[in-house]
Amino acid sequence: QVQLVESGGGLVQAGGSLRLLCAASGRTRSPYAMGWFRQAPGKEREGVSCISGSGSSTNYADSVKGRFTISRDNAENTVYLQMNSLKPEDTAVYYCATNRRRATCGSFWSETQTFTSWGQGTQVTVSS
Repeated sequence: QVQLVESGGGLVQAGGSLRLLCAASGRTRSPYAMGWFRQAPGKEREGVSCISGSGSSTNYADSVKGRFTISRDNAENTVYLQMNSLKPEDTAVYYCATNRRRATCGSFWSETQTFTSWGQGTQVTVSS
């Protein structure tokens, strides 16, 4: 089993920045693809970004391209999501996720069923 814990969320004004962290523990010997998702009130969970196990490949939702950057430190079993130029519509609970059977993100990275392990989420609120 892999346990994921997110942190770094908070309240920020529009135009500001936050950096989310996802710390993995447990069976993390092989680097797995890691994804960030978010869920706003009344909406479905949506894929934000994904990074391959090696860190050489990344994917982003169109809504965050150019503003968010995903990265990872495999030595620390940590994945980051740097969020810049935040907008009120970025307000949501952000979750990280992984799948021990996947080293790459694949074509369906933005779908929740691609991932099998999830963190508890961290709230991001962007005020206008």
